[in-house]
Amino acid sequence: MKGSVSSVESFGLVDGPGIRAVVFLNGCRLRCKYCHNPETWVKKEDNIDTETLLKKLLRFKPYFRRNNGGVTFSGGEPLLQPEFLLEMCKLLKKENVHIALDTAGVGNGNYHEILENVDLIIFDVKQVTADGYKDLTGGNINEIFNFLQTANIMNKKFWVRQVIVPGIMDNDEYLQRLSSFIKIHIKQENIEKIEFLPYHTMAKKKYEEMGIPYPLGDLEAMDKEKCDKLYQRFMEKYYNHH
Repeated sequence: MKGSVSSVESFGLVDGPGIRAVVFLNGCRLRCKYCHNPETWVKKEDNIDTETLLKKLLRFKPYFRRNNGGVTFSGGEPLLQPEFLLEMCKLLKKENVHIALDTAGVGNGNYHEILENVDLIIFDVKQVTADGYKDLTGGNINEIFNFLQTANIMNKKFWVRQVIVPGIMDNDEYLQRLSSFIKIHIKQENIEKIEFLPYHTMAKKKYEEMGIPYPLGDLEAMDKEKCDKLYQRFMEKYYNHH
């Protein structure tokens, strides 16, 4: 079976536990204003088959074993190539490889079967209100609930991520809403980690090269230190669930 892969990164250190190979799949229905992989929006023609990709990924197996690493499927939105993703996950599971799925939860269904073969979900919270979500991604927030519900029923482990865009997420009202959103929609005992990622402008150059206007214009990057402080405040003041 063939799939459309944008790239494979061999030493991902932030995409799940340990050292990981990260597979970026093409295709995404969302158009997040801060997206840093615009080259993965369109599902181009299928350019690699499962056997070839498996061979490539298994070359890194010694590294995975040494530090509890594995393979992360990212994108784009990996759920938009469900057959290819499922086949890859099954093949990797046979080899006892840890699999993480980096997703916004906007796919085509078939979630149950895919998640049976996934060890960790890295869930990208985009925005937590219907209007905010539409404005930021162009999508409909209701599409993510089917995915989250399936994951909760299956007791899947989660890392929850939020990109902090200055002027949108760096305020108490948003933090309060984010806290409620996570508590309502994701089973608390399954959350291993919550992360705040500071918005950066490194993708601007890609947009220029691709001839696409950059949606956030001249918005400055989020200060890393400020972002860390915001995270501490969030965990202490809003999210303290112990």
